[in-house]
Amino acid sequence: MKTLNKFLLITSILAISINFSFAQEESKQDEQMQIWMEYMTPGPMHEMLASGAGEWTTVSKFWMDPAGEPMVVEGAGTIEMILGGRYEKSTNTSTMMGMETEGFSITGYDNATGEFTSTWIDNLGTGTAIVKGKYDKSTNSIHSKGTMVDPMTGQEMEIREVRTFSDENNQLLEMWITHNGQEFKSMEIEFTRK
Repeated sequence: MKTLNKFLLITSILAISINFSFAQEESKQDEQMQIWMEYMTPGPMHEMLASGAGEWTTVSKFWMDPAGEPMVVEGAGTIEMILGGRYEKSTNTSTMMGMETEGFSITGYDNATGEFTSTWIDNLGTGTAIVKGKYDKSTNSIHSKGTMVDPMTGQEMEIREVRTFSDENNQLLEMWITHNGQEFKSMEIEFTRK
């Protein structure tokens, strides 16, 4: 009888412990699911990117020499949201020095880090420029830093970008590169909604 009582007591304690463990595990899973849902749900920064969806005309300026005059190129751009409004894809076309050019960027806002990440590729090279940055509410702009490879040296060089949302029909993208320890403006693109 004593053995039976001990067995029942031990079984009851194990059952309570197992139920408690399952309840804790379920609570932890619910908490983790909530975090993941917040991570994957587009928010205000994604809405800001989405406000630019549409067709744009572009005027690009490129400086090869910081003291020289820029080369000016007119083109067109298309901005669309992809993957359920989580990322912005911007496609840009123009003609430069008699060559048809095409490039696109993917820009996303990471809910977990509070940062924007943007990548750029085009048919003028085979590399990828990658920048990360934060939104500055006071200037309605994203300030980013990153790297790209300088094809002349084969080495990574620092780049800095500022993307300003001037108003619903105008945006400005500016880029600076650091060469031989000196930063200079190498490009700007004015976007005007069609």
